[in-house]
Amino acid sequence: MKNRLYLFTLLFSLMITTITVYTQSEHNSLTQKEIDNGWIMLFDGQTTDGWRSFKQEGISGWEVKDGQLIGLGKGGDLGGDIITTTTYEDFELYLEWAIEEAGNSGILYRVLEGNYPTVYATGPEFQVLDDVGYPHELREVQKAGANYDMHIASNKTLKPAGSFNSTRIIIKDGHVEHWLNGNQVVSYDLWDDEWKDLVQKSKWKDYPAYGLAISGHISLQDHGNVVKYRNIKIRDLTETGNSIFNGKNLDGWKIHGTEKWYVQDGELLCESGPDKKYGYLATEKKFKDFILRLKFKQEADGNSGVFFRSSLDGTKISGWQVEVAPEGHDSGGIYESYGRGWLWRIPDEREHILKPNNWNDLIVKVQKDRVLVWLNGDMMTDLSDDKIGEAIGVIALQIHDGGGIKVRWKDIYVREL
Repeated sequence: MKNRLYLFTLLFSLMITTITVYTQSEHNSLTQKEIDNGWIMLFDGQTTDGWRSFKQEGISGWEVKDGQLIGLGKGGDLGGDIITTTTYEDFELYLEWAIEEAGNSGILYRVLEGNYPTVYATGPEFQVLDDVGYPHELREVQKAGANYDMHIASNKTLKPAGSFNSTRIIIKDGHVEHWLNGNQVVSYDLWDDEWKDLVQKSKWKDYPAYGLAISGHISLQDHGNVVKYRNIKIRDLTETGNSIFNGKNLDGWKIHGTEKWYVQDGELLCESGPDKKYGYLATEKKFKDFILRLKFKQEADGNSGVFFRSSLDGTKISGWQVEVAPEGHDSGGIYESYGRGWLWRIPDEREHILKPNNWNDLIVKVQKDRVLVWLNGDMMTDLSDDKIGEAIGVIALQIHDGGGIKVRWKDIYVREL
């Protein structure tokens, strides 16, 4: 009898262990279809690889247990939040979360570090909350699923505290959707008039960089309560467009002036020549509405620029320039050549966004009469101008006069809209 009881206990224990292992193996993994569709895991279920504390090299206040990434509730308003080590522009994010009773957390996106003190200084937040048990009075715009203090979550079904809810966040071309347990609960467009008006009516009016980044980290918030995350996965939805620099030669481009333009190790270089005059490298094709993205690195004196909807007669250019210049000289601003001059300048407190002697990411969106410029993920310019709206023309890289200038360019893409 004792042997039978021992055998039954052993078999029961093995069955429970097998069920537990099988259940955990279902989580934090991808199907072949998901892999084929571009999904990647952001959490492997075993380690914190791919995550770190905000503005730190390591990670603290979080642990991995039973296939879950757990915030221990040791954080507060200014600490405890973690971010992905990679940044994302357009994406679809999926994850599952469970908050303790009366708990509060959040999922933030397009988070920047730099000089910003908190993740929410830049990143919009999908609110994670125990709506029923939270002990303080809340407005609807502060409850689970909301774009915190901006957009109310409607048509939602929320599971009780301690149970796992599913979340999906989709960002594509400035359009954002929040999904909760299979239902779309929020839909909005970044940077339109409605969004700007809501910012001015919210707490975010005191955070000048809130929601303006075009790319950034995903963040999970520790707001002082235990929160569990699992099945964290993402797929990139960013459309870069077509390459207009092949990394081998200057096919598709035309040199204007006597300054030096050449290809070296897959990079495009511009360098002052003996005449020390203005020089341009312009596309042969004209563009109207588009998103241009490229990387530049300033060497020596980096005074240069990126022109759009422009025309050239020799080295005389008519059009608009996104400034590329040494720190303190309005990189990311807009200048109109042979016309009104500066249309948009960069405040001194944002000059730090430029990375001297390093590669910088520049994105320029030109659509109808509006120009948006981002430098290293940070929005630098949001300009609407009737004269720009009427124009069409080439894209051109500039080398300034005066001599001693050298700038490197690479990864130049255009997506026509």
